[in-house]
Amino acid sequence: MNGSSVEHIPVLTGILAEQINLPPDGVMVDATIGHGGHSLLLGRKLGTQGAIIGFDVDEASIAGAKTVLADLKCKVVLIHSNFAQMAEHLPGYGIEKVDFLLADLGLCSAQLTDSDAGLSFRANMPLDMRIDKRLNTTAADIVNESDEKYLADLIYRFGQDRASRRIARFIVRQRVNEPITTTGQLAAIVCKALSRPGKKRSRIHPATRTFQAMRIAVNGELENLGRLLDSAPGLLGKNGSIAIISYHSLEDGMVKRNFRQNAKDGIYDLLTKKPIVPSEDEISQNRRARSAKLRIARKQ
Repeated sequence: MNGSSVEHIPVLTGILAEQINLPPDGVMVDATIGHGGHSLLLGRKLGTQGAIIGFDVDEASIAGAKTVLADLKCKVVLIHSNFAQMAEHLPGYGIEKVDFLLADLGLCSAQLTDSDAGLSFRANMPLDMRIDKRLNTTAADIVNESDEKYLADLIYRFGQDRASRRIARFIVRQRVNEPITTTGQLAAIVCKALSRPGKKRSRIHPATRTFQAMRIAVNGELENLGRLLDSAPGLLGKNGSIAIISYHSLEDGMVKRNFRQNAKDGIYDLLTKKPIVPSEDEISQNRRARSAKLRIARKQ
């Protein structure tokens, strides 16, 4: 990925600092290390016997986090891998149980503005959307090679767009003329599909849900989140905590159901009955925080 100077502001850091008490020799796993903002804040509570294990599929994020976390007293291990493989990696580093597991499921600002990533409709970029460049399938592959029903179902399931059939029809019709290879092309097609006389304008960009659907599909985001949630009880030590920050209802629904089922089964205590959301002050300073929801549970 091309580097970006765009600053990434981690969300809900104050709440996490209040809610999570790490012992000096504790082990924190940051499932999405990003630029290291959350780990830097919480890692200051750790001493020389403590450790932060960070995962990320984006090599640029790993490199950035290494610099940001360099001055912490605790041990820092950064792993270029998806958090879905966490349970497979940790034993190799001598980690048996974890005191705190954090996953911020949002994209960092640098990824959204990266000209190679193809994640944004606000600039014309190659239609890629792979956070992990080791993946084989791009958004362009899905858009150009999938049949109309598959596209419609994907946009409806992952984008929750009720106009998914119309969007898919317009995509298939347009690609007959030329391949859809850029974010600008796809955004324009979606806007055209949703443009109807007299229709009330949405507060979000018309292409938002379609782009969300494609990104989720390309990166297997919901499947990977499911694997993380399933493995977490076995990774957490007694009284260890798990915190998940999600940004749309599909993610938050998965976390809510998992936490509640584990609480029902006597595995977790729910520390957040309802999700914690950013304050108006935080949102005014960081617009990308506006859809964030934080849920926390503790292993019994």
